[in-house]
Amino acid sequence: MWTRLKTFTRQLRSSRQQNKTDTASAGMDDPQQADIRVLMVCMGNICRSPLAEAVLRKGAAEYPGDWTVYVDSAGTHSYHVGSPPDPRAQAAAARREMPIEDLQARRVQAADFEVFDLILAMDQDNLDFLRELAPEGLEHKARLLLEFSALRTGGEVPDPYYGGATGFERVLDMVEEAILQGLLPELHRRIDGARQD
Repeated sequence: MWTRLKTFTRQLRSSRQQNKTDTASAGMDDPQQADIRVLMVCMGNICRSPLAEAVLRKGAAEYPGDWTVYVDSAGTHSYHVGSPPDPRAQAAAARREMPIEDLQARRVQAADFEVFDLILAMDQDNLDFLRELAPEGLEHKARLLLEFSALRTGGEVPDPYYGGATGFERVLDMVEEAILQGLLPELHRRIDGARQD
C-alpha cells in the first residue's frame, strides 16, 4: 500500500502545479512527511476549496508550535480540471495576502481517502458525493468544513460562482472563522494526542 500511496502522490503532484510560496505552511511536498493532511473540496475546485486551502496554508504557517500540515484542494466534478482559480477568488485571496494563482483544479479521487486524514466539504452535496466515493471504512474522513465553525456549525459555505466579488469575500470570512478558530486548534490537539501515544 505504501508504494501505491507514493505513486498516487507523484501523480497528484504532476497533475497540478503547486503554490511554492507557502510550502513550509503546508508541511512539505510529500504528504506522508507531514503531521496531518487535509483536503478541501467543493464542486469545481476554482472558488471555495482553493480559498479554504489558502486560508489553512497561511493559518498553519502562523499557528504556534512545531508541526506540519499538508494542504490540498479538489473538486467533486471535472468541469474545470487544469484551470486556475476563478479570477474573483484570486483577487479576494490576494487582498488577504494569500496568492492562489498557481493552483490548478483537479478532481477528487477515491485514493485521496488513503492519503488525507480529513477531507472537508464546503456543502452537503459535496459531502454526499465524498461519502459515496469513499472506500469502505473511510467515510468518516469526509466532513463539512463548517462543523468547525462556532458561528455556523453544520452549515454550508455558499457557492459564490454566480455572484459578484462580495460573495467571495463572504466565503473567505466564513472559511477563515471556521479554520482559524475551530479547525486549526482541533488539528493541533490531534497531533499532540498522536505524539503522546
